[in-house]
Amino acid sequence: MADKKNILTYAGLKKLEEELENLKVVRRKEIADKIKEAREQGDLSENAEYDAAKEEQGHIEKRIEEIEKILKNAEVVDEEEIDLDKINIGCKVKVFDMEFDEEIEFKLVGSTEADSLNNMISNESPLGRALIGCKIGEVVDVETQGGIAQYRILDIQRNVE
Repeated sequence: MADKKNILTYAGLKKLEEELENLKVVRRKEIADKIKEAREQGDLSENAEYDAAKEEQGHIEKRIEEIEKILKNAEVVDEEEIDLDKINIGCKVKVFDMEFDEEIEFKLVGSTEADSLNNMISNESPLGRALIGCKIGEVVDVETQGGIAQYRILDIQRNVE
């Protein structure tokens, strides 16, 4: 089975590449130094610093592996070529939440970049899936755990960072 494509914006791609570079160049060296320092303290069987450093090393190597897999299967959305007539990944979208009578603005991104605390909604989320392909003025029904939520699409913009 082919690996799932990871849809990324250009900003998301750069962020992952920078994190990978930091992990490989900076963090690996820091951990190697910690392990070396802990080894120099003698008996490793009761050395908490050594155990902690080895555990941290495992986490770093796992994250490096995750990022490399994401990047290997990355498909980058060219935000300059986004059709602003309809919602797609990479768009900044403003909607009106009809239940709570409020405007919400967010960026629609691939699932790898999703971060609801920073208003980055996944294309695979219920809201993201419902909005893809919709146009300004449309009212969209989104099935949520609490029932059906309705949103009116107010604006679609190219994301400028």
